[in-house]
Amino acid sequence: MALHLKDLEHQTVIITGATTGIGLATARMAAEHGARLVLAARDENSLRNLCDEINLAGGKAIYVAVDVGDKTQVHRISQTAIDTFGGFDTWINNAGVSLFGNLLDIDEEDYRRLFDTTYWGVVYGSLEAARHLSKSRDGYAGGIINIGSIASDQAIPYQGMYSAAKHAVKGFTDALRMELEHAGAPISVTLIKPASIATPFPEHAGNAMDREPTLPPPLYDPRIVARSILYCAEHPRRDMYVGGGGRFMTALGHCAPWLMDKIMSAKIIGQQQTDKPEHRRHFALQEAATDRRERARYASHVSKTSLYTNASMHPLLTTTVLASALIGAVVLAGRRS
Repeated sequence: MALHLKDLEHQTVIITGATTGIGLATARMAAEHGARLVLAARDENSLRNLCDEINLAGGKAIYVAVDVGDKTQVHRISQTAIDTFGGFDTWINNAGVSLFGNLLDIDEEDYRRLFDTTYWGVVYGSLEAARHLSKSRDGYAGGIINIGSIASDQAIPYQGMYSAAKHAVKGFTDALRMELEHAGAPISVTLIKPASIATPFPEHAGNAMDREPTLPPPLYDPRIVARSILYCAEHPRRDMYVGGGGRFMTALGHCAPWLMDKIMSAKIIGQQQTDKPEHRRHFALQEAATDRRERARYASHVSKTSLYTNASMHPLLTTTVLASALIGAVVLAGRRS
């Protein structure tokens, strides 16, 4: 069944984890494209300020302060969208948090909290969205977009429980997609798999290491992810990697897992630690982040574009350009001979 999604300017979009990092970048970009927004996070003050920012700029945004790890609270998101806008078209499950450190050194209660947000938040949001979007939609499909990670495919040492949660997100998302397709539901289900993104992600994570955590290179700007998410809100896609470096890593892990294990254990653990000693930190699982920042400072270069991701969003154009270049090379070689 061919699925057709509305243009963003005609959509109502729900975004969880909307006040920082990828969620914040996506909310601002969606507003720029004319979408009506229902924004969800735990800190009400940050949500209110973000909605004021968007509405003063001519957008239309409302908020719901919720913990996505609570099924009852997640229902409030959809009900708010229905009460205010008559429904919604796309639900973006973005909320998530990580834990850095050896699996043996992290408290079991923190493991459970991580799964409540990073996995169960996606499950509750997806099922809530599916129940609403399965209804008649005047010929248009709705969209569920889940934010996974390259950790959905390739486990990352010292982010073991985060990797487990993102693996679970992938398994759940793939199963949901197949079941909705079998039922003939007019819903596009997409999994976005970003590489290392230069957000405040490590600052909000728990940490059992002696040094402050960071993300391994290559790093990409969060607005690249936002563009990918919003592209998939208009164009049905099964999944999309964001960042060619991350795609290479997962491909190598698939083709030569033993080699990737060696590389990850030898290099990636060290690349996730700065030279600064760890201090008593704010931990987003215990208290909501309030900084409202898309980006954070990193020692490594941050790419503002990804040729791989651009090509993924425009496969026909990319194929045409490559074919034209190949034909040109053949013609030139013929003339020279």
